[in-house]
Parts: sequence; structure tokens; C-alpha cells
Amino acid sequence: MVAKVCSAAVNGIEAYPVEVEVNAGNGETLIVIVGLPDAAVKESRDRVTTAIANSGYRFAMGRTTINLAPADVRKEGPSFDLPIAVGCIAASGQLPHKHLEDYVIVGELALTGAVRPVKGVLQIALSARLDGRAGLLVPVENAAEAAVVAGLKVYPIRNLREAVTFLAGTLELAPATVDTTKLFDQPQENPVDFLDVKGQESVKRALEVAAAGGHNLLLVGPPGTGKSMLAKRISTILPPLTLEEALETTKIHSIVGLLGAGESLVTQRPFRSPHHTVSDAGLLGGGTNPSPGEISLAHGGVLFLDELPEFKRYVLETLRQPLEEGHIIISRAAGTMSFPAQFMLVAAMNPTPDGKMPSESRSSAREIQKYLGRISGPLLDRIDLHIEVPAVRFREMASQSPGETSAQIRQRVIAARQVQQQRFSNRPRITCNARMTSRDLKEFCVLDEPTLEILKFAMTDMHLSARAYDRILKVSRTIADLAGSESITVDHVSEAVQYRSLDRQLWT
Repeated sequence: MVAKVCSAAVNGIEAYPVEVEVNAGNGETLIVIVGLPDAAVKESRDRVTTAIANSGYRFAMGRTTINLAPADVRKEGPSFDLPIAVGCIAASGQLPHKHLEDYVIVGELALTGAVRPVKGVLQIALSARLDGRAGLLVPVENAAEAAVVAGLKVYPIRNLREAVTFLAGTLELAPATVDTTKLFDQPQENPVDFLDVKGQESVKRALEVAAAGGHNLLLVGPPGTGKSMLAKRISTILPPLTLEEALETTKIHSIVGLLGAGESLVTQRPFRSPHHTVSDAGLLGGGTNPSPGEISLAHGGVLFLDELPEFKRYVLETLRQPLEEGHIIISRAAGTMSFPAQFMLVAAMNPTPDGKMPSESRSSAREIQKYLGRISGPLLDRIDLHIEVPAVRFREMASQSPGETSAQIRQRVIAARQVQQQRFSNRPRITCNARMTSRDLKEFCVLDEPTLEILKFAMTDMHLSARAYDRILKVSRTIADLAGSESITVDHVSEAVQYRSLDRQLWT
């Protein structure tokens, strides 16, 4: 007898349907799994047979063939345990076949028959809705994650017996529900706040500009000036995630198993801070079976690279393509995968090898240039703001006067982003000023004659590249948005030019 059970698997950040076919025949007792299973799937035969026995069901004697279709795509992970077990029970005549193909089933089995959580459930839920399935059976811990998909009934399953009795129609289960509106309405608790930062008003202003336009940022200053402290607080002034952004971010975190038990949606913008010893695969993603890297985990949020020159140069150079295009394409023998990587890069570095300012450093000019040369010009061109972080004065450190909170700065950032949303309402691919193309700059960054002269002088004097020219225009547009100005003025361009410290060859 042949039984068919619907399941799904994840490839990249998308899911695809998998049909689990189980045939219980005669002959020598043997279990064969075909359909390009990996080691974890092959091992399921032992988990499944033991779980079936411990759940009070019998396993069919004779040769049992399990096919995972489509047969030309490699199947990975333990998420096929539950559908295989259900298929085996149905093939042996202990479960009617009537409603088997109406549901998508995923879950790992313990030897006791208990169902354990798996990765990538959000993508599987989206795929099940697209295929028009009646419902989705998932482990209890994954139910909240899958329930954010509207229009799909998600049934939480605790053990194998519960799944079988539900499919047989002898047990009723209430579908899991999640109110996404309440998730976004919950107050966000941040352990850090700009209120903690003493002084550095000019740097705070630059961070506000960067957050308002989604611009990449480089902080340059001696140790102890608060570069890392400032960078870790930038996520607290970014605008809240939209539902669409939250779903895409959650999909990435779900693949790598970063969602906690019962967690349904990532509602706060991620902040990722990999160590400078990270490999290119760790940063970009990859492996034999490609999975997302740090830049994809930072999608919709902040990627912070501290001690930027300490990163391997070839690793940094791999950032150039995702910084421009907002996604990363990974090609392997098994196929090509694309992961989203639309993040805000925040980097920090010392001005010289010994960390001191050039006027105080014992390093020679040649050593300083060699140190700065670890960061290529094309990569620097893709960073919109280069900010000097000076040492904090004692008077500012000892001051008891309260500074601005993150919430106050965030309100101005949100207001500027709303202006940008209206501006790009007919261009859904552009989410902020930093994502404008050259064609968009010609339309939205028109300069009058005096402003154009200022920019021309800056370009000539600083020997800026064409890409740096575009960056200045984008930052100028953001500064104008923060000021509530329709047009870009001389003041806006002048401030944007000041944020190109390394272009001014400050350290030579």
C-alpha cells in the first residue's frame, strides 16, 4: 500500500513542496529512503521506527520504500521525521488516507514520539499558503512563527500520536493565532540609549543623518573616545520595521535557528557585530549547503565592523557587491542562491597603527599610509559618512546636564523617513535616500547655481571620485529632509562634504 504525505523543505530563503511517498511491501524487512537524502534524513529511519513503536503503533513488516520528491533536489535536516512516520503508519493501514494530502507536515521526532522544533517554518508556512493547503502541522515551539502567515491554519503538534489522531479525525486541535499588530505595539526595551553618551554632539548629529537616510558610516578616532559605544546605540534611533521587513528578516533568522521557542516575529532591527577574524563564508554566507552569513542576518538592521583595518582585506572586498545591490549571490556546485543583504554598515577604526592621532603617533607616515591602505578606495567610496571621533573633554564627562534620549532622536529620524517614503511612493525598490540610483539623483537632488559651485570646489579640491559625488548628493538630500527643506541648499551640501574625512586625506 502506498501513502502520500505533503511536506516542505527550504532552499536558500524560500521553501518548496516535498511529497513523501511511503510504500509498504513484502519481502525482507528493510527501510530504504530515496530522493537525495542527506545523513540527517537517512538517520530518520531509526528515529521513526522507534518513535512509532513508543507511540503505540506497529511498523509494517517487509520492505518499506520512502521516496522524497522531487528526487533531483537534495533533502536536508530532520524535519521529514514526522511526515515519514505519518506516512509509514498510513501505509500500514492504521490511518485513513482521506485527508493526508490536505495538510503540510514538518517536525523532528524524539525516540519517545515527541515532536521537536525545526528551522525554516515561516518559509514553509508561506509555501503551504501559496499551494492552497488546508493547514500546516508543526511542532508546538514553531506554531507562533508559522501563525503570522494570514490565511493559513496552523496546528501545533506535541507528539506523533496527537498528529495521527488529528489526521484521523478523532481529535480536534485549535489553530494557533498571532496578532501581529500587538507584536509591533509592544514597547521595545533597549539596554542602551544615547542618553548615556557624554559629549560628542557632532558625532551624534552624523549618526542621526546616517540613520535618517540609511547611509553607511565610518567612525575614526583614538581608543576610548566612544566609537563602539556610539555604534551600538545607532539601532535605537532607526525607524521601526514594517511587517514586510519583519517577515523577510524573520525568514533569515528562522533558517539559521536564531528564533527562540515560541517567538513568532523579529520586530526589532537586528544588530550584528562579527569579530575581525570572521571568514568570508561567515560574513557573506556559504558552505557546502549555503546558509546566510552575518550580512544577511543584519538585513534590515546594522552590521557593525569594529577595528575595520584588522579584517582580512579580501573579506572586506567581498562587501562591495552587497553594499551596492542589497543582496548577495552565492554560487556552488549544488546551485546558486540569493540572500537579501540590505543593511546599514557601521564601521570603526583607529587613525594610526598605535591608535593615537597622527600628531601624537610614533608611527611614520609610511606606516600610517600602509595601515589605512588595508581599506581600499572602492570600499571607502561606498561608505557615505567618514566621521572623526575626538577625545571627550573632562568638562563634558563631568557634566550632569542630560543629553537627548534615543527616543527624541528617533522621532526626527522617523519624520525624515516618512518624507522619503512619500518621495519614493512610486518606486517600491527604494526604501531610503541611500538606495537612490544615478537616475533618481538627477530627479530628486537638483542643485541651484551657488550650491553647485560649492560642490564643484569640493570635488576639485578633494579629488573625489564620481561615486563619492553621488554619496555627497544623497547625504545632502537626507540633511535637507531632516531640516524639512524641499530643496538642497549650500548649508546642506557643506555639511555633507564635511562628512568625507578620509577623502580630505586628513591623515597624510
